[in-house]
Amino acid sequence: MRTIDDIREEYEFLEGDERYRLLIELGRELDPMPPALKTESTQVKGCSAAVWVYPTQTEDGRLHFLADSNAAITKGIIALVLAAVQDRPADEVRDTDVEGALEPFDLKNQLSSNRTQGVPNMIALIRETATRIAAQD
Repeated sequence: MRTIDDIREEYEFLEGDERYRLLIELGRELDPMPPALKTESTQVKGCSAAVWVYPTQTEDGRLHFLADSNAAITKGIIALVLAAVQDRPADEVRDTDVEGALEPFDLKNQLSSNRTQGVPNMIALIRETATRIAAQD
C-alpha cells in the first residue's frame, strides 16, 4: 500500500477528474475483503454508500484493516484513510491524527458531502479498535 505522503504528492499534481481516477485506483489497490466479513457488525454507520471495515492483527502486533465499499470513489476514500494507519502498532494508530493527514486532500471541497459524511465514523471506528487493542498490550 502506498504511503499517505506518496499519495498526497501525486494528488497535488492532479486536477478534477484525474483526482477522482486516482481515488478509484487507490480503492482497487485495497486488499480484497472476503464477503463473509461484510456483516452488520463490520459496516460503518452513517455512510451513504455501504462501507465495511474489519481489523486484523499481524504476527508482530501491527493493525491491518480490510475494507470495502460498494462505491468506487468511497472505496478510494477508505484507501486514503487506511494509508494513514495501515500496518502500524495499535498505540500508533490510536494516536495518529488521521483528520490532519487527510486535510491536504481537501475532500470536503473536492467531493460531495454525501461521499465524505461517513469518514468521521470510519476514523472513529479505527481509533476505537486501536485503543481497545493497545489497552490489551
